[in-house]
Amino acid sequence: MSWTEHKLGDCIRLASGGTPSKSNPVYWTGEIPWISCKDMKCLRIADTEDHVSAEAIGNGTRLVPDGTILIVVRGMILAKDFPVAEAQRAVSFNQDLKAVTPVEGVESRFLLYWFLANKNLLMGSCDEAAHGTKRLQTDRLLSMPISLPSQPVQRRIASILSAYDDLIENNTRRIAILEEMARRMFEEWFVRLRFPGRENVRMVKSELGLVPEGWQHLSLGSLVTHHIGGGWGEEEQSDDFSVPAYVIRGTDIPDVRIASLGKSPLRYHTPSNFRSRKLQGRDIVFEVSGGSKDQPVGRAVMVGERLLSRLAAPVICASFCRLIRADTKQILPEILRLHFDYIYTSREIMQYQTQSTGISNFKFTLFLEKELILKPAASVQALFAAAVRPMLELVEALGVKNSNLRTTRDVLIPKLISGELDVSAISEFETVGA
Repeated sequence: MSWTEHKLGDCIRLASGGTPSKSNPVYWTGEIPWISCKDMKCLRIADTEDHVSAEAIGNGTRLVPDGTILIVVRGMILAKDFPVAEAQRAVSFNQDLKAVTPVEGVESRFLLYWFLANKNLLMGSCDEAAHGTKRLQTDRLLSMPISLPSQPVQRRIASILSAYDDLIENNTRRIAILEEMARRMFEEWFVRLRFPGRENVRMVKSELGLVPEGWQHLSLGSLVTHHIGGGWGEEEQSDDFSVPAYVIRGTDIPDVRIASLGKSPLRYHTPSNFRSRKLQGRDIVFEVSGGSKDQPVGRAVMVGERLLSRLAAPVICASFCRLIRADTKQILPEILRLHFDYIYTSREIMQYQTQSTGISNFKFTLFLEKELILKPAASVQALFAAAVRPMLELVEALGVKNSNLRTTRDVLIPKLISGELDVSAISEFETVGA
């Protein structure tokens, strides 16, 4: 199988994006996705946080078709990552991105995986603008060397790698559906108070309105114990003074619910710090720092017992998270987990946010004191937990499966894109099933 050497500029055409005038609301009332750096967190983008109208196209931004590759060429994210994505519909984009279109004879998805395989090279080619922002200059990008096999082989390589991403995307959709089902069930039972058997329960007054008799609004702090996360002391690696542990980082939470936990490096923590912070099944990891105005702090994930049992070392949460453990004699962790999800998605959690140098932090002490949680009757709690626990366990299982798929795909990408691995001997179905 012969590969030929080229410059990237001979294989692609670049197009720049832009930002329509914010002072003209007509430009920002449409349904066309407008991609900026904050949307470049997944490999395939079907929708975005911001949208523009048809009037905005040609007036500050441009439209590119379904299947276009987008790369970030300016922004501080380039110091630690090189985001690349494929548009799943016609989209517009801002000036920090470039749209990449292949010339004839070059497969678009082969280019997509070439960018993934060469992230380190691309980040290493970035310099800084006058104000300190990282940037990848166009001439440097276009002068990069690229090896290409024949177009059928490009197509074959892209097909093998895309099979992994198809499964990941399908699992991610299932995760979103399961979480939405659990969230809606929580709202139906504990926000609208339409729980099974409600017809036989008398309603009484509370400080927050009518509630079923025997139910109480209690402060979060009275229902849980909590501990700080790890993140310091981990450098002591003597067996006499430290205990190895996996660390749940902030990036593990918005991903598909601790999906990448199995890839976290082992960190070391002294026993005195470690013992109380060791995660148990059904503990909740709650994020308290690192958000932004557009992405508030307060995401939460419940750690599954099955996941903990399959890891080779104990698990603790990162230093910018808190371990929250339910007092199960009063409240079940499934209810806490979905209460946190509810106040996050409804943005009620914003009352506990504080901004500092562009980063959102969380007033955790105030949260413990002021956040009121409805404590249902024990029988209703048990019924609810039994219904939602299989959903949350399946979310966890699918997240772990996605982590395994990503790991295998990431091992294959450089070997396939470089030609080290001969695609003629590989079946994408056999590979994905391995």
